[in-house]
Amino acid sequence: MFRGVNTLSLDAKGRMAMPSRYRDGVLEQSDGQLVITVDRSDPCLLLYPLPEWEEIERKLVRLGNLNATARRLQRLLIGHATELELDSHGRILIPPPLREFAKLDKRIALTGQGNKFEIWDEQTWNEQRDQWITQENQEESELSAELETLSL
Repeated sequence: MFRGVNTLSLDAKGRMAMPSRYRDGVLEQSDGQLVITVDRSDPCLLLYPLPEWEEIERKLVRLGNLNATARRLQRLLIGHATELELDSHGRILIPPPLREFAKLDKRIALTGQGNKFEIWDEQTWNEQRDQWITQENQEESELSAELETLSL
C-alpha cells in the first residue's frame, strides 16, 4: 500500500527519484516496472506498478468502444499510458508530454493512493488540498450508504 505525501524535485531531464520507503515495495511488486498515465479529471498523473495497471487496462478494454464515455476513458488512460522502469538509482523519467499535461516543473508532490501514486505540481497540489479542506468544512453533504459505514 502506498500512502503519504512526499515533496520531491524533478531533475533537469524530468527524472523523479522514487522515495526509498517505496522503492523496495515497487521492486518486489513489479520488478521496478511502472506505468504512468494522465488522470481523467485532475491535472495530475497516475503512476501504477505494472501488475496493478494491467488489471485496470483489462477492465478498460472490456468496456468496449460503442459507448462514448468508455471510448473517451480508453483514449485518455490507455492512450497516454507509458511504461517506465526504475533505473539503478531508483529514478523514473517522466515523459515530456505527460509533464506538460500536469504542468510539472521543478517541485512535485507524490501522493500515495493505496495501489498507485498521483504526481502533482507541488503548488497545484497545495492549492487543491486547501480547496478540498475548505469545501469539506463548508459542505454538509449527504454521504452515500457506503461512505456512511466508514469510521475515521
